[in-house]
Amino acid sequence: MSATSERRVFDAADPDVNVYRLLTAVVVPRPIAWVSTVSGDGRGNLAPHSFFTVACARPPVVQFTSVGSKDTLRNARETGEFVVNLVSRPLLEAANGTSAPFDHGVDEAEALGVEMEPSEQVRPPRVRRSPASIECRLHSTIELGDSTLVLGDVVAITVRAEALEGDHPAIAALEPVSRLGRDEWGLPPQVLRVPRPRRPEDVTGR
Repeated sequence: MSATSERRVFDAADPDVNVYRLLTAVVVPRPIAWVSTVSGDGRGNLAPHSFFTVACARPPVVQFTSVGSKDTLRNARETGEFVVNLVSRPLLEAANGTSAPFDHGVDEAEALGVEMEPSEQVRPPRVRRSPASIECRLHSTIELGDSTLVLGDVVAITVRAEALEGDHPAIAALEPVSRLGRDEWGLPPQVLRVPRPRRPEDVTGR
């Protein structure tokens, strides 16, 4: 694409513009929070959320967004806990399956045969085959139009032994997949190592 090529402008205020589809096609790739929760009466829930990232390093806080009011959000508010499970390549089909519109109260993991196991510090279980999980206690929620931002204090991070190099998670073993636009998913990425500049002169040569 040349520097002088024309651009089409999509006005976010235009009701005929599908801003959601544009954003999810441009903000890519997006990591997936495969969130496991339990309701106040103990019913399990497992659902993928692709608006997910780290919110704070110290103290450690992660965030995901619930588009609409879903069981994940209701359960997190009821119990104050949730677990983010990493979706690896072998788990893509299972994670995609849990996005189906199951009836309220249906345990997606049970319905689809996704094996769960007890977490370390919170009540919701983690996905047994997921190479890594982040156990959280609810920090807060923020209402944003038709969506709710969910912030969680990280209380434990678990990584399967075979996915570690020393004490560091290995990307080749994690095999993370990502969400793109429409029904597109990104496979585990090609990895490039690029040293981060520590001084201005490292990039300016002066």
